[in-house]
Amino acid sequence: MSGVHWKATRTSHPARDAALASMDAVSRGAKDEWLSLFADDAVVEDPVGPSAFDPDGKGHHGREAIAAFWETAIAQAERIEFTIEDSFACGNEVANTGTITTHLPDGSAMDAEGVFTYRVDDQGRVTALRAFWEFDRAVATLR
Repeated sequence: MSGVHWKATRTSHPARDAALASMDAVSRGAKDEWLSLFADDAVVEDPVGPSAFDPDGKGHHGREAIAAFWETAIAQAERIEFTIEDSFACGNEVANTGTITTHLPDGSAMDAEGVFTYRVDDQGRVTALRAFWEFDRAVATLR
């Protein structure tokens, strides 16, 4: 996983395993593989609340909307790297703390520090991905 720098515990847990698989797919630009990780009725909130990616702040519900989120937010990057400092798995969820670095086609980069949560169903499919990061803080790191 060249685009995932995992400094946290790697103790296997269904939600942690799904989070790792999600980050790995994103870092490789593997859209179909990423989408296959989600349950049919999953929701992605990245970031949580209103943003340029989700003006109403209600999240992207279902695979079609999640695929559109990929095109709007992920596909625009040259590459995306994840550095995870810590990971806390409880019940059917995991909360990871760290930084997502987005490398843009013009050669610039931006860091979004935050807390990234994943909830899975009994089959290990992601039912909710929620990313808590502040847009203005991320933009302030643009270099």
